[in-house]
Amino acid sequence: MLFPKKVKFRKWQTGRSNPERMIRPDTRGISIAFGSFGLKAQGTARIRSNQIEAARKTIARNMQKTGKVWIRIFPDRPYTAKPAEVGMGKGKGDLQGYCVNIRPGRILFEVDGVDESVAKEALRKAGAKLPLKTKIVSRESA
Repeated sequence: MLFPKKVKFRKWQTGRSNPERMIRPDTRGISIAFGSFGLKAQGTARIRSNQIEAARKTIARNMQKTGKVWIRIFPDRPYTAKPAEVGMGKGKGDLQGYCVNIRPGRILFEVDGVDESVAKEALRKAGAKLPLKTKIVSRESA
């Protein structure tokens, strides 16, 4: 799974959850740069590293040994959780893993080296593993 080698702060603050700011489309990482087909986010979400890994495995399994996959997102935001049935108070929970904030328009994965039907099926299955709506785009349509 993806996670940073070193972090400046072990635990982050929660951050703002203003819905108007979150639905605003992303400005960076919105066009296909490496492959021929890509998986584009249509909504907002925090994607955890294990969800990224599950989607990557699905793409790799579907494309077999042909083609190349690019992961265009990296989970660098730590998230914490308290154990089950623990009362309120006593500080912030322990570090559980890393996630990434996604806004609409962001390209999540790119693939190349396979024909269109295989690429679209692989990206469709990968999109089912993620907690947001996605769209398959090609270099021409992006």
